[in-house]
Amino acid sequence: MKNFLLPLNIVLLIAVGVLFFLHFSTNKTTTKATTATTTSAAAGTLKMAYFEMDSIDNNYQYLKDVRAELKSKQQELGGQLNQLKSRYMEKVNKYKGEAQTMTQERQQVIEQELMNDQKVLANKEQSLDLEMQDVQFKKMQDVNRKIEAYLKEYNKDKGYSYIIANQPGSIYYIDPAFDITSDLIKGLNGTYKKKE
Repeated sequence: MKNFLLPLNIVLLIAVGVLFFLHFSTNKTTTKATTATTTSAAAGTLKMAYFEMDSIDNNYQYLKDVRAELKSKQQELGGQLNQLKSRYMEKVNKYKGEAQTMTQERQQVIEQELMNDQKVLANKEQSLDLEMQDVQFKKMQDVNRKIEAYLKEYNKDKGYSYIIANQPGSIYYIDPAFDITSDLIKGLNGTYKKKE
């Protein structure tokens, strides 16, 4: 019986050794293959493009129109504020001219009115400034939405993973082969003209 168990144990030991070797050598190869496949798949699907934001600023007609509209709005609000300031300064100058002939009580009443007018003027200036900021924010959001919507449409057949806006000083090297600025300007302006 002893003679039979010894050869059986040797055969079983060799079989376990072979299985152990096959298991770890196959797993190592599979892991390497899986890693290589994952890396190449990720590298194969990542496509990037960029556009020059300053070119969009200078050449996108809708953005130019928005800026002109904002400038006009700012002038309108500035005109309102200047009228209020002029009226206030007229009151101040009138007071300065007549102050010496007024009673002290009358001077105090007018000075109080001028302080109230100054507060009203400061509040109006702040209100107009906030209104302008709000209008500007909403208009620029609209511009950004239009650019984003166009890029989504543009990218349907391009397959880019990322489209980045390059602004001076933000990215230090870009391969010009991935520059889509001229396509973007042409498409944005074409879309804007269609809606007019």
